[in-house]
Amino acid sequence: MFRDIRWRIAIPYILLILVVMTGLAIVLTRTTRNAQLDALQNSLSTQVRALSASIPTALQDPAEENLDTFARSWSQLLEARVTIIGVDGTVLGESDGIREQMNNHLNRPEVQRALATGEGSSSRYSQTLQSEMMYAAVPVIVAGDTVAVARVGLTLEEIESNIDQIQRAILTATVIATLAAVVVAVVIAGRTTRSIQRLTDVAGRMADGDLDARLHLAPRNDLGDLTRAFNYMGDQLRDQVQDLAAERGRLEAILENMADGVLITDELGQVSLLNPAASRLLEVKEKEALGRSFAEIARHHELIETWQGVYNQRQEQMVAVEIGRQKTFVQMIVSPLEITDQQGCLVILQDLTHIRRLETVRRDFISNISHELRTPLAALKALVETLLDGALDDPPAAKRFLTSAENEVDALTQMVEELLELTRIESGMVPLQLAPTPVANVIMPAIDRLRPQANRLDITLTVDLAEGLPPVLSDASRAQQVAGNLLHNAIKFTSAGGEVTVRAKAEDDEAAVLFYVRDTGVGIPAIELPRIFERFYKADQARSSGGTGLGLAIARHLVQAHGGRIWAKSKEGKGSTFYFTLPVANEIVDQDEAGDFTSGAEPNIAAA
Repeated sequence: MFRDIRWRIAIPYILLILVVMTGLAIVLTRTTRNAQLDALQNSLSTQVRALSASIPTALQDPAEENLDTFARSWSQLLEARVTIIGVDGTVLGESDGIREQMNNHLNRPEVQRALATGEGSSSRYSQTLQSEMMYAAVPVIVAGDTVAVARVGLTLEEIESNIDQIQRAILTATVIATLAAVVVAVVIAGRTTRSIQRLTDVAGRMADGDLDARLHLAPRNDLGDLTRAFNYMGDQLRDQVQDLAAERGRLEAILENMADGVLITDELGQVSLLNPAASRLLEVKEKEALGRSFAEIARHHELIETWQGVYNQRQEQMVAVEIGRQKTFVQMIVSPLEITDQQGCLVILQDLTHIRRLETVRRDFISNISHELRTPLAALKALVETLLDGALDDPPAAKRFLTSAENEVDALTQMVEELLELTRIESGMVPLQLAPTPVANVIMPAIDRLRPQANRLDITLTVDLAEGLPPVLSDASRAQQVAGNLLHNAIKFTSAGGEVTVRAKAEDDEAAVLFYVRDTGVGIPAIELPRIFERFYKADQARSSGGTGLGLAIARHLVQAHGGRIWAKSKEGKGSTFYFTLPVANEIVDQDEAGDFTSGAEPNIAAA
């Protein structure tokens, strides 16, 4: 029973009520008794004063029995015991006893006080009447002298009987009030505990995940305030949980989409978190990695040793290694991580393969540009030394050497101009003037310009433009530059008697036009094909063919600036095909404009 919160609330109140009501009954009883006694004493004092006023007349009668008769008459009138006492303590008159047998009353407390102060009272046991009595006495004064003491006494049995009745009434009222209070306390405790039980039930539902559980609003009292506070707490808790869920969702989204791998190990060295990038770099599935040791999933001694060093020394460390079947170059940063009271490690995996490739490209670029500059500079130095050694004195030889020097300077100038052009294109400093351009205006200017070169090299040049091609959205001059670079390379690397074909057709989704230039030249080795669009990169077969190696890099950037794509396919010894796309323009161009740059040539022509 005492485990029930209702009784734990009710019983203290019941005990308190019992103590209070018992104390109240005692106080009321004593107060009532004292009030009754005070009232009786006041009444006796009044009566004895009235008696004392009549005694001087009775004292004038010399018969002793006269005072007894006087006392009895006043006793009947006052319904009390009347005694007349001389100043020497002798009983002169008595209403309720035999005067001759009575002791001297001089030492009675009420008599002493009356003689001393003019009025006296006391409550004591009377030997004469064998009962508790209350007395009041006053002196009888005649001509300024005290001649006797008048005393009135009343038995306390009636008073005690009245007080007993009052006590029983008070006790009955106390018991009834106590029972009523106990019932009220139990009812109030029950109502209070019902609210608390509902609060407990709702709190349990919230603990189980039902954050929308609420209590019905109670009246404006303590429980009502508690209900409102609890509901407010529930609202705040729900909002905080929702915020935490949203924050967790954002963190999960960030981890899911991070390019860097993120991995967390706990104090036992087991993986507790792994994002997709880390799974990809370590070539392990997330479900297989969670709960396993870092050493089991890393499978690389340098990674494991670095992680172990941080785990033991609690200091950040870094290492860069090549891992996996794909030879991925990874930089791993391991930092100590404090999670509540546990110590773990945070592992960041950064894929630096692309940066390493760019570093390789940079080294190759420096090597290539050094190679390209070394040849003309060496030739110029040789020509200048020859002239200084005496060739200036031979006018024909001097002119020939100066002409060669001029050609080398022109080659250097072309290289610098193309490099500057590529730099401007890459930096976005060459804005494109985009406009709807007929497909023929992209292809035919390059065909017309390079056809004489193809004829000199005995190369067949074929142009095949599909009918009804939509205009493309392009900067005409830049698009022609792309076509010219691809066509020039095709002619340059095709042997005499070979064939170069230029075609254009709409892509399947009709959102772009596909251009391709196909040759029957020497082809490109498969290992070098991915790098042919890099600056200064030239396949080994092309080293002796001249050129700066910037044409394809310029073409790639121009096509990408138009929003198109460029790529190549090749088979060594059987030729190459270069493809690029340009987006279709939204507005239609008048077909009469299509011949502006064709110089009268028709599609599907062949030049020998």
